[in-house]
Amino acid sequence: MSKLDDALNAIAPLDTALLDKAQERLDTLTKPKDSLGRLEEFARKVVGITGDLRPGIKRKIIFTFAGDHGVADEGVSAFPKEVTPQMVLNFLNGGAGINVLSRHSGAEVVVVDVGVDYDFGDAPGLVKRKVVRGTRNIRKGPAMTRDEAVKCVEVGIDLAREYAAPGAIFGTGEMGIANTTPSSAVIAAFSGEKVSSVTGRGTGVDDSVFKHKVKVIEDSLRINSPDPSDPLDVLSKVGGAEIAAITGLIIGAAARRVPVVIDGFISTAGALVAFELNHSVRDYIFASHNSVEKGHRVMLDRMNLRPFVDLDLRLGEGTGAAIGISLVEAGVKIYNEMATFGDAGVSEKTN
Repeated sequence: MSKLDDALNAIAPLDTALLDKAQERLDTLTKPKDSLGRLEEFARKVVGITGDLRPGIKRKIIFTFAGDHGVADEGVSAFPKEVTPQMVLNFLNGGAGINVLSRHSGAEVVVVDVGVDYDFGDAPGLVKRKVVRGTRNIRKGPAMTRDEAVKCVEVGIDLAREYAAPGAIFGTGEMGIANTTPSSAVIAAFSGEKVSSVTGRGTGVDDSVFKHKVKVIEDSLRINSPDPSDPLDVLSKVGGAEIAAITGLIIGAAARRVPVVIDGFISTAGALVAFELNHSVRDYIFASHNSVEKGHRVMLDRMNLRPFVDLDLRLGEGTGAAIGISLVEAGVKIYNEMATFGDAGVSEKTN
């Protein structure tokens, strides 16, 4: 079997007995039952994912995957494609939003070149896993061959294996000018929703560019006819290299029982492909926030994932994941460090 098949076959639903035991502990803590709401949910889920009744978060890693997109030639973004490598260098120099929020949350940022149309030379700190030098223009044909798409997925699987360890938690991020266009195409292909219903303004394009963007996506779906029953067909025809790598990271994390916090629209497109390949993947995913991009909620609803917060974010890079990891960690600390009624000598609720 392939590396992808092996990882998919290793994913199992969470153990309900473990979830019940975690809930039993939460119910003994010095608080009214369920009064810490979703923080309790996060802790219970981490117990289920890791199989550890007293889990700890020891290492927080946000993977920011970078790739270029041929569809940028269609003028669907407010920024030129040169911004992709420029922002990668900014990440490496610690100057981007993801760097600031990762420092705030105590996470490290792993920047991965999986498909940038640029030679970075010996850029310090860059993880070089280039599969393609940008995808092809999806308005004219498939973004990638199926083999290229699988190789990009396997980049993510490999990184999940390399970084998986007890106490690890992953976050997903991305950089790629025009990548909201393939992300919208991916969700339209799977959901059957109208393109205009799942497409947003990305980097903040005006009305005329937005209408053009919708037409480009509609043309791309018509020309490529992606098969929603074959997730790799959708990914290769209208996806992107960094979207595929995120798909692989999530699959690899689930196979290794590592929790993964996804960022916004593009990261969720990668998560959706993983979900379509194996529905049990959703048990290992935390949705950090609800993006301004209107197709984001469609994807989250399809996976039955409820976002943590709605902060009107639309930057990407992994910024939402950095915030989300902090909230998961807060839930785990509550679970581990809060006194029980018995420990504290506090009377429990009377019937």
